[in-house]
Amino acid sequence: MIKLILVILEYIFLTYAIMIVVHYFIMAIIALFELRKVVRENDLAQYKSLMVYDRVPWVSIVAPAFNEEKTIVENINGLLHLRYPNYEIIVVNDGSKDDTLQTAIDAFELVKVDFAKEPIIEHKEIRGIYRSNLEAYSNLIIIDKENGGKSDALNAGISIAKGQYFMTIDVDTIIDPYVIQYLIKPFFEHSDSKVIATGGTIRVANSCEFRKGHLLNVNIPRNFLARFQVLEYNRAFLLSRLAWKKLNGMVLISGALGMFDRDLVLKCGGYSTKTVGEDMELILRMRRYMYDRKEKHQVILVPHPMSWTEVPENWRVFGRQRSRWTRGLIDCMITHRKMWFNPRYKIVGMFSMPTMIVYEWFAPVIQTLGIFYFIYLVAINHVSWPFFLVLLFFVYFFGIAFSTWALLCDHFAYHKYKKTNHIFRLLVIAWIEAFTFNLINSFFSLKGNFEYFVKRNRSGWGHMSRTGFVTIKKP
Repeated sequence: MIKLILVILEYIFLTYAIMIVVHYFIMAIIALFELRKVVRENDLAQYKSLMVYDRVPWVSIVAPAFNEEKTIVENINGLLHLRYPNYEIIVVNDGSKDDTLQTAIDAFELVKVDFAKEPIIEHKEIRGIYRSNLEAYSNLIIIDKENGGKSDALNAGISIAKGQYFMTIDVDTIIDPYVIQYLIKPFFEHSDSKVIATGGTIRVANSCEFRKGHLLNVNIPRNFLARFQVLEYNRAFLLSRLAWKKLNGMVLISGALGMFDRDLVLKCGGYSTKTVGEDMELILRMRRYMYDRKEKHQVILVPHPMSWTEVPENWRVFGRQRSRWTRGLIDCMITHRKMWFNPRYKIVGMFSMPTMIVYEWFAPVIQTLGIFYFIYLVAINHVSWPFFLVLLFFVYFFGIAFSTWALLCDHFAYHKYKKTNHIFRLLVIAWIEAFTFNLINSFFSLKGNFEYFVKRNRSGWGHMSRTGFVTIKKP
């Protein structure tokens, strides 16, 4: 009986490993062809024409802020210089306990104003709304409100927004001056189906150099933990999400940068305040709304590197982030379990969500079981070492090849890391992450499962400390 159980477990782990390799190989091929197409189209796109067209729709930029005094001025400066004719900036101070609000007031000469408008979406009480008397900052609004979390802050911003579309960003994110043009362009391009949301790729800003909210020099992070995340973000956006975009199966727009159809979001009830995975949950709810009404729609990823965000540089903060991501994923999958393997929801229900469950939610659990199972086999001297070494060699070098593929795609498409030693250092990371970063990341994901199901922690965010951007001042 024990031998039969061991054989079954071996086939389960082997099948799972093969499935992962096949899945990511197919996604890499799909992403390559889609990246070629997007880069070619963007080379031909006349973005500058949007600057002189007086009928482009208004866009409201909503940026929640909580204890962001180190980066708030840099970020607002970047937002004030975007290349788009009709937009407003709504920064929502979500009950910060530091000097976020006062820092913004001092930097942009803000004064409290009367602003009467009924909230369209429920949110915590607004304590005050601030504007500047200076013409240069006339499109800047600061909302000061009681703390309610990121989702609540977004809902407050959306409630007073006047744009047909709204764009969300994290205030620790530096964005390209043409970001609105990049994200709004797909809304005009697809006449056969409605574009309900667009998202941009997120890059790692640690150790990069900035001035007044603008990127000057791209560097790889000096911190090793942040350097691992460069590879991770490249794989996630340039391979995985880009492939899902091609298949029209995207279920996530990163909260750090996304643009949405405001009317549709209001119909869906805004952001949920009951989950820490609010960005994925909103997309799933929007897609479910459209599928239930049998309306053709798309969620688009724009792979151009247009946003740079600060990632955790210490393991404690990183662990809290990854645990939260896992809890958010589980919560979204369970909340929308009606969509699992339901042909009514097409590729999202039949493929996207099952893939997230098997390769994201279950992955750390299966990996941990596999490690303990291997230790048990060693203890009873039941390991087929030739088979184990061949399998280990295959999976390990496939992981390296996948990371290298993502780096090469990024290098030839966008060439942001211009120095040869940058690419070399990232390739070195690709060789060691399987036995370092991946194992620790799996541990924190497993911790997220434990916190969700055992500790019933489904809404806690945890403190995310910032170090601030490397700012280059004028000589």
